[in-house]
Amino acid sequence: MYTTKNFLFSFLIFLSLSAFAKDDNGKNVSKFRKQGFRVMTYNIHHCNPPSAGDKIDVEAIAKVINAEKPDLVALQEVDVNTERSGKGKNQAQQLAELTGMQFYFSKAIDHQGGEYGVAVLSRFPVLDSVKYSLPVHADKPEENRTIAAITVKLPSKQKMIFASTHLGLKEPNRLLQAETIISHFGKTAMPMILAGDFNAVPESPVMAVFNPYFTSSCSDCKPTIPVENPSKTIDFILHKKGSKLKSLETRVMDEKYASDHLPVVADFVLN
Repeated sequence: MYTTKNFLFSFLIFLSLSAFAKDDNGKNVSKFRKQGFRVMTYNIHHCNPPSAGDKIDVEAIAKVINAEKPDLVALQEVDVNTERSGKGKNQAQQLAELTGMQFYFSKAIDHQGGEYGVAVLSRFPVLDSVKYSLPVHADKPEENRTIAAITVKLPSKQKMIFASTHLGLKEPNRLLQAETIISHFGKTAMPMILAGDFNAVPESPVMAVFNPYFTSSCSDCKPTIPVENPSKTIDFILHKKGSKLKSLETRVMDEKYASDHLPVVADFVLN
């Protein structure tokens, strides 16, 4: 006979199993999602899939983001109101709407009647925002660069800085830009995550500038370009040293269509 006692026992077993329910990626959902948060960095190639000619596919980028359900996203190569991506189209705003997040955009250059730069998306309340232009040497001209930073309030009520950047193509400029970022954020006592396309490999002099202040989320960071047979690691998620931020896992997504870079995802806790 199936008694009330049997029912209660079965119900308790159900609850125990539910605690180890699977997420969309087939991984165990732990209490991390209550105490921690997920970060993504993604160079989105102005939402232009390299294999699709001139097509702009904002929905493809949003699909990649939504598949991982990050709480914070650093975006690079973002178009706002450009001819190639559609006059009146703000890709940062479009992606925010498609992912249910807030956005902040920082212009690096004027481009095709609009703007081009980096952006951040946040599922957490945004308390403040700031952007800084990153310099280039006068004798080594190239495209200007920028950094977009927001201060967010985590579910734990703690405040944290989250920033997106995209460094230059020439190493002397990257070094100068890295030093400029450190001048703005190196001494901050607030927890901080800095993510983006650094155009530099882990063992480079550029990343060495960040090493005294930031720790990479991965010790053996996987390649992020090209999307077919990736061989070079230049996209990173860094976190401020001495801030009680801890990275739990970092993954490079195997996503070959939406952009010319692979997205990087990292899970964090802040004690």
